[in-house]
This record gives sequence, structure tokens and C-alpha cells, in this order.
Amino acid sequence: MNTYPLPTVPHLITANAHPIEEIERHILNHQDDIEMWFRQQFQATPAPFYASVDLRNAGFKLAPVDTNLFPAGFNNLNPASKPLCIQAIQVTLERFCPEAKGIMIIPENHTRNLNYLENVATLQEYVSLAGYRCSLGSLREDITEPTRVELPSGRTITLHPLTRKADKISIGDFTPCAIVLNNDLSGGRPEILENIDQSLIPPLDLGWSNRFKSDHFQVYDDVANRFAALIDIDPWLINPHFTNCGAIDFMKREGEDCLAENTELLLTRIQQKYDEYSIQEQPYVVIKADQGTYGMGVMVVSSGEELRRLNRKQRTRMSTIKEGGDTSEVILQEGVPTRETWGEEKLTAEPVVYMIDHYVVGGFYRMHSQKSSTENLNSPGMSFEPLAFAEACNAPDQRLSEDACPNRFYAYGVIGRLALLAAAREIAEA
Repeated sequence: MNTYPLPTVPHLITANAHPIEEIERHILNHQDDIEMWFRQQFQATPAPFYASVDLRNAGFKLAPVDTNLFPAGFNNLNPASKPLCIQAIQVTLERFCPEAKGIMIIPENHTRNLNYLENVATLQEYVSLAGYRCSLGSLREDITEPTRVELPSGRTITLHPLTRKADKISIGDFTPCAIVLNNDLSGGRPEILENIDQSLIPPLDLGWSNRFKSDHFQVYDDVANRFAALIDIDPWLINPHFTNCGAIDFMKREGEDCLAENTELLLTRIQQKYDEYSIQEQPYVVIKADQGTYGMGVMVVSSGEELRRLNRKQRTRMSTIKEGGDTSEVILQEGVPTRETWGEEKLTAEPVVYMIDHYVVGGFYRMHSQKSSTENLNSPGMSFEPLAFAEACNAPDQRLSEDACPNRFYAYGVIGRLALLAAAREIAEA
């Protein structure tokens, strides 16, 4: 079998790094309890088919800032993760649909983003290698016949039009037992998928036309509190403060006062924790569209007054999200600065953890040369560096030092699974 070396650990600019070391030490000292707790939690509330979690390591805290239930980016994982991904897919699909022989994947509608389609090709390959016939069905109205797409890697994929007969979705004569959505439904719930008699993974209720980030982080808040009690830490060290307010219309400047006032209240709460931990930094708030992904509808502010001074370009950018949707509600989230940089260029970096079922199968660092430690890195110009989580997350090193990468990667996997557990509870409620 081919072996792949662990990547170089990013440089951590952690002038005040003691709390993060404390988190790692608690995690290492309670590893047996943590794994037993996770096993019990996921037995009671099964994990989603897959998910990815964006993390931020500030040196003084390590927390999730976004959880995606329709993850793209499988092509950015380290090749060493491939066997673990295949095995996890086998286990997971047997749980969802034990009698399944064929699986359909429904990707996003855009076909010009070839990097995204490389992700689709990788996911299709993994499902096929797991022992299933796997085809790609498209929701695009202009896909009326099988359409081949050549990819930069040299691979090809074929998108097929969907047909529905009674309560079954098919591609030609292929009628799968289960349908895996890799389309986050930002454009709404497709009528063709409503009330079908096939396993739909994840369910339509978890698409961005129904799901709210504030609901997810409300559930995560409870998960983080319970986990913090288990290992005896302050839950704030693994949990960003957040709040939201009512309807907002950036173009009409409606809801502006509520947004500014809630921003100031949140900044005050963050400053109180900074004072408690003697953190000499300026707190900031990330304002995001409460629905949607791809890093759209995101801005960073350090005062409520900034929101009252937005220019037209800023308002327009905040008003539009993926699929041409409008931002009508936002979540205000504590900004967690990243203290990780990559390479000689010291690119600003943040880890992204990937999971299939409750298994951490891989991840990568998202990097950006034009963004600071407080900005949104999920934006044009970003790049990726794979991480071999297959080795690192399952075998932490009991030594605790700045370059003990297994400790840090294991901690990433733990925090990622906490967000995954919150998502599992969202699904159970839906």
C-alpha cells in the first residue's frame, strides 16, 4: 500500500497559547471518556451520512464556525484518507439502506466550477469502490440527455436527467435504493424529490431553504456545554458566542438598528471573556446570512456603528447569497481569529474537518494569501493543503508540545464531531 507522510504542521502564531494547550491536555487526559461519550451519543442519535466543519484555532480557543451537511471538497482530501472514506461509506450506507445495490448522487446545479465537479467525481469513485453502482442525476432543466464533462484531472463524469414515476426517482432504467444529495438546496426544495419512496440523504428539511445556522449553533451550544462538563473546561473555549435578530433588508436599511444594537451587546459579552482570560485583542463579530453557504453574505465588524455606515457595494454584497437568494435573516457570531499560517509565505489558514457517519475521515487547511487572521477565508483566491487525518486523528501523541501535530489534529477531530453531533440532533428534530 502507498504511504503518505504527514504534512508539515502550520506555524502557529500563539502569543497567548496556554488555554489551547489546556484544551488539548484535557482532551488527551480524557480520551477514553470522550470516545465512550461519543459512542453513546451517536448510538442515541445517529450521525448524518456526511458533513464538513470549518474550525478556527485562535490560540486561546478552538471552535467550529460553520457546519456543512452537503460537503464539497472531497477531492482536496489527502489520498491516504481514501481507504477510510470507502470503509465509512460501506458502513453508513448499510445503515441507511441495507438492501441497496445502487446509489444516485445529485450534485449542485452549476457545471462551470470544475473544481467542485472534481469533488463529485471523487465522491462517485468512493461510493463505487464501496461496492455500489453509482450514477449522477442532475436537477438542471437543461440536462435532457446524458452529458459528459471532462475534468482537469483527466477524469470524466456523466450527468443524467431525472425521471419520476409514481414515488420513485430514476435515471433511465436505474432506480436506486438511496439518493445522496450533494446539492445544498439553496434554490429551494425540488418538487421532483418531494415525498419519494427512497432514502434521501440528507432529508430535504436539512437544505438551506429550510435550515438556519442559528438553529444549528443553538443545538451546538447544548452539546458544547455537556462536553465541557465531561472534561471540566469552560465551554466558551470550544464555543463561539452568537445571537440573531429579526428580519433584515440591507438595501432598504430595514432592521439596521436591531443589528447594530445586537452587535454591540455581543461585543460586550466577548470582551468580558477576553478580560477573564487576559486576552489583549480587539473582539469582533462575523455577520453571516442565516441560510446559505459558499462564503457568501459574510462581513466582519468591530462596532455597531460600522453597520450604520455600510456603502451601497457592501449592502449589495450582503443582500445576495447563493442561487440568487436574498438575505432576510442573519446570524451574529463571535469572531474567532485564526492563528495558523501555512508555508514560507505564511498564508492565513484554517482547518476543515470531514466526516462520514461519525468517523473523521480527513480534512484540509483552507488558505488565503489576501486575507487576514480575522477575515472569511472561504472566498475567491483560496487554496487547500490536504491533511492525513486518517493517521493523525486516531492516534494522538501523549506529549504536549507546539509541534505535536497528532494532538492538534486529534483535537480538531473532537471539535468536528461535536458539531456533527449537533447536526445529528438537528436531523432528528427535522
